[in-house]
Formats: sequence, C-alpha cells, structure tokens
Amino acid sequence: MVSGGIGSDRVSRFKIENAAPEEGTVAALTHDAEGVVKAGKACFVPGVLPGERIRFRRVRKRRQHDEGILEEIIEASPERVTPRCSHFGVCGGCALQHLDAAAQLSIKQRELRDSLFRLGSVSPHEWLAPLDGPIWAYRRRARLSARYVRKKGRSLVGFRERNKPYVADVRRCEVLAAPVGELIEPLAELLTSLEARELIPQLEVAVSERDTGIVIRHLEPLPGTDLARLRAFELRHGIHFFLQPGGPDSIHPLCAAPVTLQYELPDFAVALDFLPSDFVQINGAINRRLTSRAVELLQLDANSRVLDLFCGLGNFTLPIARRAGAVVGVEGDAALIERARANARSNAIQNAHFCVADLAVPPDPRAAWLTGLYTHVLLDPPRVGAAAMIDTVVSLAPRRIVYVSCHAGSLARDLGALCGAGKYRLLAAGVVDMFPHTTHAESIAVLERQI
Repeated sequence: MVSGGIGSDRVSRFKIENAAPEEGTVAALTHDAEGVVKAGKACFVPGVLPGERIRFRRVRKRRQHDEGILEEIIEASPERVTPRCSHFGVCGGCALQHLDAAAQLSIKQRELRDSLFRLGSVSPHEWLAPLDGPIWAYRRRARLSARYVRKKGRSLVGFRERNKPYVADVRRCEVLAAPVGELIEPLAELLTSLEARELIPQLEVAVSERDTGIVIRHLEPLPGTDLARLRAFELRHGIHFFLQPGGPDSIHPLCAAPVTLQYELPDFAVALDFLPSDFVQINGAINRRLTSRAVELLQLDANSRVLDLFCGLGNFTLPIARRAGAVVGVEGDAALIERARANARSNAIQNAHFCVADLAVPPDPRAAWLTGLYTHVLLDPPRVGAAAMIDTVVSLAPRRIVYVSCHAGSLARDLGALCGAGKYRLLAAGVVDMFPHTTHAESIAVLERQI
C-alpha cells in the first residue's frame, strides 16, 4: 500500500464537473484501500484492486492527486471475491472484503516489509509465517455510533459510513462477534423505542467468552420507562447493559446481576478478567496465537527475568510468568495495573509484579522497576510506538527483545533505533492478521543482542 492524502495535500477538495471517463490500470492501494491509478495525474478510486483495468471518472481535485469513482471493471483481478456483507462499500468498518483473504495478508506483509526498509532501514533475517485465523465474527471489541435520524424516523447503530460522518444504515455486521453481529437491527429498534433516543450517541461492545457487555453512553439520565425497556432487552437476548452518564469512570452495570467479562489463554492456563471499557485485543483467536508466538520467540527458561512494557491488564505478562523465573509488567494506566494484579492473584501467579509508570517519557533510571537485571524485554505499545523507551531498553542490554506493534511506521522507526547502534539485530518479523478485511495489521518482531 502507498500513502495518500496527508500533509500539504489536506486542502479543500474542488469538484470536477462532467469529467470524461478514462481508462487505467490500478497500480497499488492507499492506506485507505483506494486504488491508485496513474493515468496522468494520479487518481484514487475506491472499490478496485491492484492490477485491475478499470474505467473511472474524476470527481474531485486535490493538490497531489484527484479522487475518482469507478464506472466499470474492464479486467478484474483474479483475487477479487464477492463481499459477504451487503453493506460493504457504504459502511466504513471494512475496506477489503472484495479481496481474497490470502491476498489481504500478502499486501499487509509487503506493507510491513516496505515500512521496515523505508522508515527504519532494517530487514529481518527471517520472515515469520503470518498469523491468521477466523475472518468473520471475530471482533469482540467495538465502538459503535448511534444516532436518531428524524427524517428516517428511527435510530441507526453501526460504524460510520466510508469517508463520511454519517452512521451507516446497516442491519447486521459480519465481523462483530456473536451475538452482537446479529443484534445491530434489534439494538437500533430498541434505541428508537426509548424516550432518550436522541441523547444516546454511542454504544461500546465487549464480547467475552462468558458474558457480553454493551455500554450505553447517554448525555442525560434515562427515565424509568427506558431503563425497563433496557432490562427487558437484556433478558431477551442474554446480554448485559452498562450505563455511562459521564466519563469512563462513570460506567456501571444496569442491573445488579454479576457480569463476568473474561477471556482465556489455554496454552498457559490463564484467564483474564476485564471491564467493558478496558483495552483488550479485538480478535480473541488471534490473540491466543499471538501470545503463544511471543513467548516462543522470547525463548524463556526458569532463569529468565522479563520486563513487559505497556503490559495493560497482563495479556503477555501472565503467560510469560508461566515460563520465566520472574516478570515485571509496567503500564501507565493505574486502573489497568490493579486489574493485572487481580488477574495474577486469580491465576495463582506469584512471580509477576506490576508497576505504574508513564512510558510516554523517558523514565527515571532510579525507578524501582528498573533495578536489577533483565534478560528479556517485551514491548507492546500503542500506535505511537515506544520511542521514549528505546534508550532505556538498550541500556538494560536484554538478550532478546520481542516487539508487538499495531502500527508499521512506529515499529519501523523503533526497530531502526534499536538496530542502529549495532547492539541488536533483527532476527525475524511478520504480520498478525488481527483485523481481517481492514487495512490495519498487527506485527511482531524479535531482536537479539549482538555478542
């Protein structure tokens, strides 16, 4: 994929009236999965695939490229498939349902390779086989928009429309985990029936291996009649509502009945509890494979002492504890650290310890969690990467570093910094298909200290 629509190109778009149709071949995809057609000035066309011969028409002009619409596919790619979702192309939740799943992985692997070389000047000694899994009904966490549309006389629930601010008018979702994927229309009907239907802008979904939680963001207190309708919906569909009248700290269950949001990592006999607003990897099946691969790449034994940075609620820390002598997890969110400690206790894990620290800035070298020696480090930062921690990691001189990333660009930058001083070499890297049918990809890399 290639970059597009950034920097100085983010200017007002001018409509092109009555442009004549053109023909061209799609050279590549942008990060938004639009086809790049290099016919004179480059034109970005949605709904097409690399190698396809198309007829298109330019509709808007930008500084660096034009925007176009597809009129006809003259010669289709052999990797084109029929999207399962009837809303594909309108809903912005997916961008690649028209591309064969294996081809999606190939594109993501190529994007990772190009980013590492272009942005980090690094290339792995070995490419890991991609981690893939279920491509439908996989998404256990999602933030859905909600809006009552007066002209339609009903509420809409779903992702935003592609490249538009409107809520997509959908009836079901093929990528949301059960039972939520099939509850889109019933949820929309429920919101339509509420007195406060115009005061509910968002639903947040958390599907676990036991219970399903849906957080309702509401701008004013809900009347008793609405609460009764919500309770009836809970009982009918076997889910649990949470109410959010303010910030994240205000989230509370609608009813007093116990709710268990939990996922398991069976390779390590670990079960982790979480709250509906907590960050967890959205693809449960892939997360199980990812944690197993990360621990395998670390090559741990009873003498290993591991530092897990950006540890969250212990997703990697607790599996590592099953294989290592000791592990220290560090995270900036104090509430997540408390849940990580609780997860360690509930799994009877005593060799995992957790600390709160702001990892967006270089740490104080006298911090308690930096005392002693670490043989291994695992990094699992947010999209911005771990730039503030690179010098600290290098100074700790671990034998192995495993880096899990959700952004190829920040990964490439950080790997370049780790390898640039000549102290580490990039042994292997590969993609993790955490987000099928989207342009997003998780990645994993392992580095070894140069002796």
